[in-house]
Amino acid sequence: MASAGVRPIKRGGRDLTSGAIAPTLLLFALPTLGSNILQSLNGSINAIWVGRYLGEGALAATSNANLIMFLMYAGVFGFGMAATILVGQAIGRGDVDTARRSLGTAIGLLVGGACVIATLGWIFAPILLKLLATLPAVQHLALTYLRVVFLSMPAAFLTVLLMMGLRGTGDSMTPLWFMALSAVLDSGLNPILIAGWGPIPALGIAGSALASLIAGQVGLTALLVTIYARDLPIRLRGSEWRYLIPDAALLRTILAKGTPLGLQMLVVSISGLASIGLVNRQGLVTTAAYGVALQIWTYIQMPAMAVGAAVSAMAAQNIGAGRWDRIGSITRAGVVINLFLTGGMVLVTTWVDRAVLGLFLTQGSPAIAVAAHIHLIVGWSFMMFGVTMVLFSTVRANGAVMAPLLILAGTMLPVRLGFAYALVPVLGVDALWWSFPVGSAVSLALAIGYYWRGSWRRGAMLTPVVAPHATLADGEPAGRDCPTG
Repeated sequence: MASAGVRPIKRGGRDLTSGAIAPTLLLFALPTLGSNILQSLNGSINAIWVGRYLGEGALAATSNANLIMFLMYAGVFGFGMAATILVGQAIGRGDVDTARRSLGTAIGLLVGGACVIATLGWIFAPILLKLLATLPAVQHLALTYLRVVFLSMPAAFLTVLLMMGLRGTGDSMTPLWFMALSAVLDSGLNPILIAGWGPIPALGIAGSALASLIAGQVGLTALLVTIYARDLPIRLRGSEWRYLIPDAALLRTILAKGTPLGLQMLVVSISGLASIGLVNRQGLVTTAAYGVALQIWTYIQMPAMAVGAAVSAMAAQNIGAGRWDRIGSITRAGVVINLFLTGGMVLVTTWVDRAVLGLFLTQGSPAIAVAAHIHLIVGWSFMMFGVTMVLFSTVRANGAVMAPLLILAGTMLPVRLGFAYALVPVLGVDALWWSFPVGSAVSLALAIGYYWRGSWRRGAMLTPVVAPHATLADGEPAGRDCPTG
């Protein structure tokens, strides 16, 4: 029986706390994978338009600018993931009010912050590009593109939070539809705004960023209309609007857990920025080749990200419901599904790599052969990355965020970058590419060790439910310790 103040939830998605684990996990992950693929396909199509209309210099400029944006999204990912875990555990308990409070606090915190970041980003964009060692030939293009993209951040942050919140409730289909809407609009507007059409002037690289801004605004508006029209669990009405004013206890939890999660993305971003700084020093051809290889790797990572998100949501709901007996099976199913999907992506992209690379670059470009060589060395390492993501997703579902942060920081900075810097004199530029599988192997080994031997099962994400001292996950019923197997 639900306790006082906890009322049944009108679910907008799947019940992740009962039924067969592997099929439920797969069916929940596939729409998330579809959303991720659409997002990546949208970026790839836009890169094709930029490369074909504006050339390799513009393509290199967008690669530099997009890495900076990834850095900016580290914060929204971290705090949004913390809120999503709170939402998932609340849904597992049947506590709709805490789910809404958690998401409302995250929105109040991050959308306001996004406005500040967008303003500062516009002002300091030239400094950011210089820190990246952006090639002088493309700095003006990258600056124009980056400044327009910064303007889109508040709406983009809110969209990400709403989609993450919906997945926390077990609904992965609604985000898919609106990702599709935004992707179609963005891809369709790109050539029109880049090259001009009828009375619309040719805006060049700024047109590509403006297309993304318009598509994002339209997609967000349609998503909000749908949430309220369908009365989905994350909607706020009447007195619930006050939940957008961050609740002190929830805010402390989101900051305490979201900061390490955001720092994990920051570590990935710093590693990526340092890598592209090294790549930029190899010349324009290698920079363009690396940018195109990144496009392929984005697709390869999609299954890992989707399965990881599904594992996190499913584990959080089961922890909230006290179903610790299902957690190990959820993790195993996630690992198997990830290996199958990611392995398939690696095989396909390696088999047709030159045909795909040719979409982004002009025929006969020397960057095609360089990009194919890079992909052959790096591509298979994403299978190890995927397993690591599943393990991290499980432990994060109970609020264990510091160990994944330390593992990522250690393997991506000292290990990966240290390997690259140390062996460039021996292996040449190939040391940059081999640093990826080396870092992934070390990260996987440490993640396995922590999953089996770490203390994450004894943790809990604290938040008020009925009284300020209540917790999201107090372990198994009757206060017994969580199982260790």
